[in-house]
Amino acid sequence: MIGAIVGDIIGSVFEQYPIKTTSFPLFSMLSRFTDDTVLTIAIADSILHNFDYATALKAFARRYPAAGYGLSFYRWMQSSNDEAYYSWGNGSAMRVSPVGFAFNSIEKVLNEAEKSAAVTHNHPEGIKGAQATALAIYLARQGTSKAEIGQEITDRFGYNLNRSLNEIRPSYIFDVSCQGSVPESMIAFFESHNFEDAIRMAISLGGDTDTMGCIAGGIAQAFYRDISPTILIQAKQRLPQEFLAIIEEFNNKYGIEL
Repeated sequence: MIGAIVGDIIGSVFEQYPIKTTSFPLFSMLSRFTDDTVLTIAIADSILHNFDYATALKAFARRYPAAGYGLSFYRWMQSSNDEAYYSWGNGSAMRVSPVGFAFNSIEKVLNEAEKSAAVTHNHPEGIKGAQATALAIYLARQGTSKAEIGQEITDRFGYNLNRSLNEIRPSYIFDVSCQGSVPESMIAFFESHNFEDAIRMAISLGGDTDTMGCIAGGIAQAFYRDISPTILIQAKQRLPQEFLAIIEEFNNKYGIEL
C-alpha cells in the first residue's frame, strides 16, 4: 500500500493546479499526505487488527480531521450514525489498496473490497471502483500481465480501458467519480514503464491528482515491486510515526517487499 500513499503525496500539490505533462518535480515543500493516505492506513489497520471498516475509518479520520475529506465523508465521520450515504465517488477506490495486498483469492478480494467501500460508498459505481482497483492490485502481485489484468477488469466491470493517455489528456478535467477516474488511473498504469512513470502518467491527466496517483501507485507497486529508495525516503519523511508503524506491520505480515 505504500505505493498508493506515495502517489497521494506526490499528487497532493497538483490537485488545485492541474498539469498536463509528465515533467514535474516529484516532491516539494508543499507535498503532504491527504485523506487518501489516512483512509488507506485505516483500512490496513482494520485488516491487521480485525476492526470493522467503519470504526477504523472514523477513528483515523477523527485523529486527522484536516486531511482534506469530501463534505459527505466529513459529515459521516463526525456523526454517531454509521449509515452509508450512497456515494459513487473515488474515495472507495483510493483507500482500498490494502485489500488487494492482504487477501489471496479473487472472491475474497472482491468481497472485502465491497465491504470496505459500502460503509460509505454503497452506490454500485462506488463499490465497482473499489473492487476493480483491489482486483487489479491482486492480479498484479500474482504476476499477471498488463494485458490480462486489463481484460479481466474490462470483462468484470465494463470499464473502457481501450484508450490512450494522449487521447484522454487534452479534454480530461477534474472528476471525483469512480467511473470517471478509476479507468483513467488504470490506463496510466498500463502505459507506464516503472513505478515512478505510473505516478507521472496519472498526474499528467490533470484530474483528481492525489487520488489518481494513489490508485495508479497501488497497482504499480504490486506489479513492479520496486520503488526508488529516494522516493520512499521522501514520502516516509512526510508521514506520522503511527502510519509508518502500521505500514511496517502490514508489510511484515503479508510478506510485501520492495
